[in-house]
Amino acid sequence: MLQLPESWVWDSWYVFDGTLHHAFYLRASRALKDPNRRHRHPYIGHATSTDLVNWEVHSDAIAISDPPAFDSWTTWTGSVVKGDDGMWWIYYTGTSKEDGGDIQKIGAAKSKDLYSWEKISSKALVEADPKFYEMLDYNKWHDQAFRDPWVFKQDGLWHMLITARSIEGERFSRGVVGHATSQDMLTWSVQPPLTAPNGGFGQMEVFQVENVHGQAVLLWCCGPNELTPQLREKYPYGGMFSVVGDSLLGPFDITKSVWFPHTSIYAARIVEHKGKWYMLGFENETESGFGGRILDPIEVQIQGHGLVPASS
Repeated sequence: MLQLPESWVWDSWYVFDGTLHHAFYLRASRALKDPNRRHRHPYIGHATSTDLVNWEVHSDAIAISDPPAFDSWTTWTGSVVKGDDGMWWIYYTGTSKEDGGDIQKIGAAKSKDLYSWEKISSKALVEADPKFYEMLDYNKWHDQAFRDPWVFKQDGLWHMLITARSIEGERFSRGVVGHATSQDMLTWSVQPPLTAPNGGFGQMEVFQVENVHGQAVLLWCCGPNELTPQLREKYPYGGMFSVVGDSLLGPFDITKSVWFPHTSIYAARIVEHKGKWYMLGFENETESGFGGRILDPIEVQIQGHGLVPASS
């Protein structure tokens, strides 16, 4: 379990360097008193582990930039991948004080060793394209969703999956898998979404796609207040969802998604360790309040159309 006495911890993402599992996560000081304030006061923390259970905490990886910058207000969820240049790249979400903090963009930093990071630019590398994705409109949604980049390489091309909203569909069902591609990891072209709207999700957060024992699976989360009324009645806690596909790029039929049977885990990732796959996510709301810690790993397997606990 990853728990910090001085900070709440929430969204996390992981990478294995051949010896250690590295966790990067959002954290915010408990001195804020109200955990709901954490979203506007985050740092990207860093810890390492050999077993996904016991963690050694290191210095923070990323903090906000001085304005003007795409990340002058917040640095939010992302992913880490080793580039063609041998460097580690962390892609992450930023919001800025200059535009009111409700327009999400994506930038990056690089590292030789996963411990010390240098931001590439004060300007975003990827922004929403209005041809495909909903722009800021408070009559439709509370922000301009374009965040949580998950980056991987397939068939010689870099792909980025992005939390985004379609320009079509019912208000609480516009959540889609946004998509961008790049040849060099630096210059990105925004593509149409990989999934169709009207799957029941107002937003699909913190994407991940992996080959689990030879089967491509897409993983995401959604809170109960962002589900359609029909799904909200079925899944009153919201939580983790997944669905299998033909490849890492789909197609994925979101209407066949499987809810992970855990009422408090959120923004979870799956991590391979010694040939098995485990889910790690933060403890969200419980009867005693906001958990704010990364729970111990839960072994998972694919059953039917998605992921379930391995003991199922």
